[in-house]
Formats: sequence, C-alpha cells, structure tokens
Amino acid sequence: MTELNPKSKQLDFSGVPGSIILTVALPVLVLFLYLLSNDDYHLVQVSLDFEAVKNIVKNQIIDNWRDCFFNYNCWIAYCSWFFGLAVMDLIIPGKWMQGVQLRDGSKLWYLINGKELSLALITVLLGRIYYIGDFNLPELAFLYENILPLIVTTWEFSIILATFCYIGSFIPLIGKNGKDTKERILAVGGNSGNPMFDWFIGRELNPRVGYWDIKLFCELRPGMLLWFLLNIAYVQKQYLKLGYVTNSLLMVNIFQFIYIFDGVLNEEGCLTMIDITTDGFGFMLAFGDLCWVPMTYSLQARYLSLMEFNLPLWAVVMITVIMLSGFWIFKSANNQKSYFRQGKLPNMKSIQTESETKLLVDGWWGLAQHINYFGDILIALSWCLTTGFNTPLTYFYVSYFACLLLDRQKRDEAKCSKKYGKYWKQYTEHVPWKIIPFVY
Repeated sequence: MTELNPKSKQLDFSGVPGSIILTVALPVLVLFLYLLSNDDYHLVQVSLDFEAVKNIVKNQIIDNWRDCFFNYNCWIAYCSWFFGLAVMDLIIPGKWMQGVQLRDGSKLWYLINGKELSLALITVLLGRIYYIGDFNLPELAFLYENILPLIVTTWEFSIILATFCYIGSFIPLIGKNGKDTKERILAVGGNSGNPMFDWFIGRELNPRVGYWDIKLFCELRPGMLLWFLLNIAYVQKQYLKLGYVTNSLLMVNIFQFIYIFDGVLNEEGCLTMIDITTDGFGFMLAFGDLCWVPMTYSLQARYLSLMEFNLPLWAVVMITVIMLSGFWIFKSANNQKSYFRQGKLPNMKSIQTESETKLLVDGWWGLAQHINYFGDILIALSWCLTTGFNTPLTYFYVSYFACLLLDRQKRDEAKCSKKYGKYWKQYTEHVPWKIIPFVY
C-alpha cells in the first residue's frame, strides 16, 4: 500500500459476506420483480400466486435456459447499444469541464455533451417513427418481447465490465512520453486487498480508456436511456393493444421522461456526486447503472402497460402536484448549492471550515442537510401513485429509494464528520434535520 492509496479500513455492506450476498441477491430480485409483472402474470393484490410464478420460471427460464442466458440477439443488440453510445459520447461535440481535485492534486477532464447526445437520440427515434409511418417500431417491439433475456444480458455484461475495470486497476498508467508510469488512484473504500470485495465495490476510483470515463458514462448513458426506451416500448405495446394510451401510463412516462433527461442534460452536476468523487466502479455500480436502473425503475410503466387503468381527474391533479413539488425542491435546492459553490450567492449564510470549503446553512440548505433527497422521495412517490393501490409491487421503488437515500445520508454524514470535525458539529447545530424538515 502507498500513501496515495492507503488500505481500506472500513468495508461497506458488511464486507466480503455482504458483497457475496448482494452479488447474488440483487440480480435475483430484479428477476423476481419481472416474474410478478409480465404478459403471463401480474400481481394485482397482496397475495401471490406461487403456482403461476413457478410455471413462468419453468417455461421461460428452465425450459428455455439457453435462450435466456445465452441470447445471441440480445447480446448483439445490447453491445450495439452500449458501444454505439460510447462512440457517440466520444465524437459528439460538447464542453470540457474539470472534476473535483483528486488525492494527487490533479483534476480529470470530462466532455459534457448530454444535451447534444439527447437531441441526437430523440431525433433518431422520431425519424424512425416518421419512416415507419406508424407508432410500431420493431426496435421497441424487440425490447418488449425480450425483457427477460435482456435482464440476464445486462447482468452478464455488468460482470464482464466490473472484471475488466478490476484487472485494469492493477496496470500502471503510462505517461504522455510513453515511458514514465504513475500509480492509479484507487477508491478509499475499495482497496481492501480482498479480490471479491474490491471487485464488487470497485477498486479504481475513475477507470478510463483514454479520456473516456467509464463510470460517468455508465451513470448517465446506457442504463438511463434504456429506461427511457423501455418506457416508450410499454406505451407502444398498450397503444397497439387498446388503440389508445391510458392516462396513468402516459403520466408515469412524462414524469420519468422529465427526470431522466434532467439528469442527462445536467451531467456536470454528477461531477460532485459521491458516486463519482468517492465510490469506486465495480460490480455494484456497473450492475446498478446497467441492469438495476432500467429494469426496475421502469416497473410502473411495465405494470401499467398490461392493463387498462385510468386515473380520475382529482388523482391526476394530486399526483401531478406531488411530482412538481418534489421536482421543484430537488432542482432549486441543487441549483442553489451549485450557484453558491460558484460564488454567485455570496450573501448566503455559511460556516467557513479550515479548508476552502464552506458549509451552507441558508435557503433550502438551512431546512435540512439533504433537502434534495426529500424532493427525490416525493418524485419517486408520484411515480408509484400513478398505479393506484391495487398492488404493493409498484411501490417497491419508493421503498427501496428511500432506504438508498438514507444509507447515502449516513455515509455522507460519517465522511463529513471526519473531514470537518468541529465545524461539522457547528453545522448540525444550525441544521439539525437530515432529510425531511421537522420529521427526520
């Protein structure tokens, strides 16, 4: 171990046992959610029809294991999607920005082109609809008809990508002169020396191929945009089946479209997120970005595409208010912090630490330490409410997401307490609430 890359002292997720359990359990959970929401069976109440689920497992997985686990067409389609986006990410013009300062004092450069890439993708999609002459794209039909093998394909791809990044973390970086080498910067929490845990959590902080940053790309491109395409595929399926699209499915698509493209269009905000600045890139993030996000976040749309469920007007208004309120809190709070860090809000109250960092205790950030998380939870709740109260299945997302944000808040609090010491104590006296003002 070196001074630049000290050995990890604290292992998240209960260390090696936890990493093994999650490596197995998370893909199984994604598969289980699919088994509860598909053309052959969808859960409409609390009680579960185990016989129906068992038949789906037998017919679609066991009897067709080769097509499920080694689907050639899905592999061709997914590799074309992943690497096609990677090429677009490299060649589409944008603006160059530096990330946060790393432990060796350097800053990485990032090509920020989410707006341009999104415009290109939507243009291609609209062009295909115009060319076909109807809302019946074979690409979207392929997605809908191959959800199960695509789930498995993205899981397998995540394993390969995590392994590639883990092996690459041991190869020294070659200097510009082609001779000198320098040590890669490893994640503080991913340098335990245990191969299983480091592979799972991510050993290298910023794995790259040239200036193409694998972690930022996976955070915003293949999974997020596949989520968008899956939602559109569900809309197409219902339109072809019913001749129209229910207001519930239309609502969740609009809400999630706003959320997805807000993230893609504002990717520079990710440069200061804990995923980019602190966490390594291993199986956990690879699987989360490539499989978990598109396959579980689209659960509400998949469920609604299977039935004809329209919301009454009062419910449409109420859910829209919850969504817009959450989005307003989320966006305005994040913008306020960003403007403050850029020096555009010099009059806001803050606590000056021994470093150059200031802890904001005014505006939105005087209400709660992670007020943006509160907005995020309201957004998640609005998506789930579009499905009504026929089943607890579609409320999985808001339950999981609340737990995820709670874990992030606790990790961030431990990190900040260690980093800022007495100043963090002063900060918590000014802002005692963690996520929800006057509640938690």
